[in-house]
Amino acid sequence: MEIIIADNAGFCFGVKRAVDMTNTELINANKNIYSLGPLIHNQQAVERFEKSGLKTVDDIKEINNSKVIIRSHGVSKNIINEINQKDLEIVDSTCPYVKSVHKRVEEYENQGYNIIIIGDSNHPEIIGINGWCNNKAFIVNSLEDAEKLPMMDKICVVSQTTNTQEKFETLCEIIKEKGNEVKIFNTICNATNLRQESCKKLSSQVDAMIIIGGYHSSNTKKLVEVSKKYCKNVYHIETSKELPLQTLSKFNKIGITAGASTPDWIIKEVVETMDNINNNEMMEAIESSFTKIRRGDVLKGEVIYVTNNEVMVNINYRSDGIVTREELSNDPEVKPKDLYKVGDEINVFVVKLDDGEGNVVLSAKRANDFKNWDEIEAIFNNKERVECKVLNNIKGGLSVLVNGVNGFMPASQVSTNFVSDLNVYKGKALISKIIDFDKEKRRIILSRKEVEKEELNNKKKELWANIELDQVIEGVVQRLTDFGAFVDLGGVDGLIHISDLSWNRVKHPSNVVKEGQKVLVKVLALDKDKNRISLGLKQTVEEPWSLFSKNVNVGDIVEGTVVNLLDFGAFVRLNEGVDGLLHVSQISKDHINKPSDVLKVGQKINVKVIDIDTEEKKIGLSIKEALESTESEESVSNVINEEPEITIGDMIDKN
Repeated sequence: MEIIIADNAGFCFGVKRAVDMTNTELINANKNIYSLGPLIHNQQAVERFEKSGLKTVDDIKEINNSKVIIRSHGVSKNIINEINQKDLEIVDSTCPYVKSVHKRVEEYENQGYNIIIIGDSNHPEIIGINGWCNNKAFIVNSLEDAEKLPMMDKICVVSQTTNTQEKFETLCEIIKEKGNEVKIFNTICNATNLRQESCKKLSSQVDAMIIIGGYHSSNTKKLVEVSKKYCKNVYHIETSKELPLQTLSKFNKIGITAGASTPDWIIKEVVETMDNINNNEMMEAIESSFTKIRRGDVLKGEVIYVTNNEVMVNINYRSDGIVTREELSNDPEVKPKDLYKVGDEINVFVVKLDDGEGNVVLSAKRANDFKNWDEIEAIFNNKERVECKVLNNIKGGLSVLVNGVNGFMPASQVSTNFVSDLNVYKGKALISKIIDFDKEKRRIILSRKEVEKEELNNKKKELWANIELDQVIEGVVQRLTDFGAFVDLGGVDGLIHISDLSWNRVKHPSNVVKEGQKVLVKVLALDKDKNRISLGLKQTVEEPWSLFSKNVNVGDIVEGTVVNLLDFGAFVRLNEGVDGLLHVSQISKDHINKPSDVLKVGQKINVKVIDIDTEEKKIGLSIKEALESTESEESVSNVINEEPEITIGDMIDKN
């Protein structure tokens, strides 16, 4: 194995300067020394400094009567002023390159330029730079950010010192079109450029690249990005303990570089681990790094690749593991690519150490079962509701999946209502309750019916708390009987007696309402103890006789519909809903034996109101008189419209 170290790796000038200044202050310390934020983006180095007495704080308010080290990233002008106001001693280790950016944005902001900073808005360096132009800068970190910029008159562009040259140039091309006068200053640190160029060159020559540096270090992450463009196998680590020895042993040529915040001693440890052992020692180190596994173990692994039928997993063993589609989930419809992608962490159960081809046979669903059964047991004990997915209609009920575990819902527990075809539930998610649980026997019995009962009881309580006499509410007709219609008011059924369905005589409720129909009803009586509610449908509209009395007088000719025929006459229903009697003698001028000789039920006719008995609520009607009135009106009309004949003699007399 050949190991090559990049020409430019590790501490940059600014970070080394900050580290050296801090070490000097700690050696000569006569008072508390604080770093405003982590001195550098390397956790191991920060921990070393803290052991030497350096205290890291995030807010200046936490510091009194002490020295404050301004880290290499720099801070805003307001923070400098705040430190001075608290009369604290400042040790300013801001990188000179960053400090020059501060001066530039302050100068151009004072000249009326709009400042644009290319970089990460959350990075402390960007936050500090923005603080030297009154926090008015536009922060651009992507093509989308650049495209969204408004048109401006004068623009000054600077960059985060750790940016890649390619990113800076690409975004500047867009920014150039956003202003009438655009001044662009490439403030990327020369050391950053050199480090990235060295990384680019090296990563294109090796089989694998090791990038050493803090996981939160911006310049280290940039090196990872650069490496991935030229090398397929890139490993970002913070310390030598994270070296993937098993994987690295497969490569012949390995490159190493480090971020600007990575101390020399960390780089040295990594290089020594890779370089100072011979092949036998390497194999021993690799062997010792393997996880010792046995059948029945539950392990954490990393997904290496995913196909339509299986998932390959790295379990840090001499062989990789395979999870077949059947062992991924209890849901038969699920696909591997729907659950996992490369790089995901996965819990697996060791089924077999060798499948005959050297692979370890694993099961994700069995690993999850252990956790899922514990969760389900807690849900059962706490009497909580749980969502289950219906898999199939099987004998006696439904097979369901609850928290990834198979359960059963008996047909009698599916609903409070009778269900003739359970297939309608297939694929649906049902909120249910666990009514029987046995962890040892792997038995879970669920009920949707119990949830519906609870919901129904809640609706009943709410309804009885709000319902009042004479209240008009909406309901849905549930079922019809010979004596009336039952209406669901939202958890409680009320009855509309057949006599309260209509102001007219009703032979059967189906003549007025249908099942499933929404209706407005009036509450006529309440009996909470017996859970009875009497409702009225006709009471929601004005009483027909009252309406008739307002609209119709004796002598009016109105339209009606024949509703019944008897030997002595016909009953006619008027538009207001009242019935009047058309006596056989009032049907025609000619003699007729019975009304059915000339009339039919359902026929619309015009009749004249000849009598109204208010006390008895009786109405006398007549077709004969209606016709006479019409003929009389037509006769008068004809007389009025008739033009007199004029003779020649009449004309002569007039002259």
